[in-house]
Amino acid sequence: MKSINLIYNPFSGGGSFKGRLDEYIAELQAVGFVVHTFRFTNSLDLEEYFASEIGRKCDVIAVSGGDGTVNTVINSVLRHGIVAPLAIIPSGTANDFAKFLDMPADASNFAAAIKRGNAVDVDIGQANERYFINVCGTGLFSHVSQKVNKNMKTTLGKLAYYLKGLGELPDFEPISVRISNSHEVIEPDIFLFLALNTAGAGGFGKLVPEASVTDGLLDFVAFRACSLVDLGKLFIKILRQDYINDPNIIYFRDNFVKVELLEPNPKYDTCDIDGEYGPKLPLTIRNIPNRIPLILP
Repeated sequence: MKSINLIYNPFSGGGSFKGRLDEYIAELQAVGFVVHTFRFTNSLDLEEYFASEIGRKCDVIAVSGGDGTVNTVINSVLRHGIVAPLAIIPSGTANDFAKFLDMPADASNFAAAIKRGNAVDVDIGQANERYFINVCGTGLFSHVSQKVNKNMKTTLGKLAYYLKGLGELPDFEPISVRISNSHEVIEPDIFLFLALNTAGAGGFGKLVPEASVTDGLLDFVAFRACSLVDLGKLFIKILRQDYINDPNIIYFRDNFVKVELLEPNPKYDTCDIDGEYGPKLPLTIRNIPNRIPLILP
């Protein structure tokens, strides 16, 4: 029989997955897998797990959690050179990556996808030495997910992110940066930037609808510094999916981008990757093509 390592974060999405764990085990066993479960709460847990024999030897790795959980697992998997395909159970507060891939959240359909075993090598991003699956960015709203406490997430879900983000607006200051890609160098003042591997982030699922995880490119979006009135109009355009050509938007597609601060900015000198704190700027961001085998529905 084949084996699957089911790794779950007990706190993701308010801890709801714990109540469904037995259902997933039953469905996976029903399609012919021996299931090994591992509960983790921090990256050190994973480092020890993937260094062990049971952590290294399996046919499939299933990850239950949001983007931050999947990010932590993938970084650990790559550090340990594990090549088993991954499958994602979207059970976190933010599941932008899994939603882009249309991963099923119910146990029966998930087990069916595992049985079919449709593994595709997908791109991931790399910001300095850290990998990301969905997004790397900094600026306005970028660190909201780290500032929202777990109780607020459990009670309000994504609404907690939006409410916390609105509280940043009165004190926000533009960031002076140098942005370099394969073709040009520009030095704008911006409110935020996002280097995207998929179509969206922060619950906005179609920021760049043409995005793909198999094209070898990142979609880079930056909001130029503008008035709050213009920023409000810009968000309306985002909801309508017609904002890319707005003069306050910088947009390009590339497999490389470098972002540097032109002036010190301790508030935003650290990036966010997949909802977790990432490296400090300057950032060299790359697309790593076909890096992770992922089971898709």
